Amino acid sequence: MDGGRLVVVGAGGFGREVIDIVEALAITGSAQAVARAIELIGVVDDSEATRPLVERRGVAWLGPLHALDALDPSVRYVIGIGAGSVRRRLAGAVADTGREPATLVHPMATVGGDTLIGEGCILAAGARVTTNITLGRHTDIHVNATVGHDSVLGDFVSVYPGATVSGSVRLGSGVTIGTGANVLPGVTIGEDAYIAAGAVVTADVPPRTTVVGVPARPIDVGDAGTR
Repeated sequence: MDGGRLVVVGAGGFGREVIDIVEALAITGSAQAVARAIELIGVVDDSEATRPLVERRGVAWLGPLHALDALDPSVRYVIGIGAGSVRRRLAGAVADTGREPATLVHPMATVGGDTLIGEGCILAAGARVTTNITLGRHTDIHVNATVGHDSVLGDFVSVYPGATVSGSVRLGSGVTIGTGANVLPGVTIGEDAYIAAGAVVTADVPPRTTVVGVPARPIDVGDAGTR
């Protein structure tokens, strides 16, 4: 993010990790000049369950999502919610107001050359994105997750902590790569597919399919339990 005022949408676990990213930028010398120009004015969330956890950090609680309507249009937003389907819905709602999304890259993440990062993306601490990679809009690379060379990730993709996306992989819009999962080179995963934690994906996965295990195999969503 190149400065300006910012609101985090979502105050759950990942939303508060996004606050960590903003704070890390503010104390990192290499990004200090830019980071000091980022003003985190608060968070919005329709649930107040985590309000005490936010306010004890000195971050303003602005109210539910529609509190954005009262803010100057120049205030940008980032969606701190892990589920890609929810990010998709919220991004659509906020986009209708004309407000622009921000992109956040933790100072301890690494991004290689010839890489395109879409608007609204979040790269957490320890994220590793190598060379010739495309990250779609509002795609999140979580703590210590990696994305290998020549891969293309669509919009609203989630790569959860410790997951590995190997080289030349294609992930459709809304794909979730669970914690510690591994996607082998050259695999294509269709939109809105869900890769369970710890799975090893050795072959292409059709859209809207949940896979588990080593090697990963499809299961009925009803068998997967609550995600």
